[in-house]
Amino acid sequence: MKLLNEKVALITGATRGIGKGMAEKFAEQGANVAFTYASSEEKANALQKELEAHGIKAVAYKSNAGSFSAAEELINAVVADFGTIDVLVNNAGITRDGLMMRMTEGDWDDVMETNLKSVFNTTKAIQRTFLKQRSGSIINLSSVVGVKGNAGQTNYAASKAGIIGFTKSVALELGSRNIRCNAIAPGFIETEMTAELDPATVEGWSNAIPLKRSGTTDDVAHLALFLASDLSSYITGQVINVDGGMLT
Repeated sequence: MKLLNEKVALITGATRGIGKGMAEKFAEQGANVAFTYASSEEKANALQKELEAHGIKAVAYKSNAGSFSAAEELINAVVADFGTIDVLVNNAGITRDGLMMRMTEGDWDDVMETNLKSVFNTTKAIQRTFLKQRSGSIINLSSVVGVKGNAGQTNYAASKAGIIGFTKSVALELGSRNIRCNAIAPGFIETEMTAELDPATVEGWSNAIPLKRSGTTDDVAHLALFLASDLSSYITGQVINVDGGMLT
């Protein structure tokens, strides 16, 4: 039996990196997958076909993560297309890095809207569905930067720290209705963006990690799979690092 057989999962920002890795893992384990994208319809269509090859239903939705009305429209559309939603993964995020002395108000607002407000938007919009069925798993993507901070990323760190507080509060509010809410805090994970970094820099970072390697999207996806499945039915309000021991 596959871990997510016939469950419906909605993953925001899933056309690349960690989001794509989670979508692939969920489909492999029998979930029907709804996912959002911001701009590239070509990538969205390619991922949809890739997921459907696992014999599940997959649908891509273009949606503005920072808009509450768009989140409501998204949830309504997914429920109409799939019948329900069992798992929500809030993964959509951006970076606008820079030292605070050079950071613009726009850099701050863009990151907070896409990374943090989006989590509020989709979680609030999906509440009615989860409350009605008295079940649901919400998985929010935070970051080790949200736990320890990082120079040059005050906006990103604040958004990811906000997700941690939000996660714990939602777990307390909705736990009595059998709705779970947990956060994943990835460390240095290999993605398309890190592939553009200088190899020497990557090697230096990896050597500073106790497990002596960077993480993969599968490392994060495996945890998301666990939190989405019934194997984690007694786990809520937790922030779990996937960082190779970086914050130990």
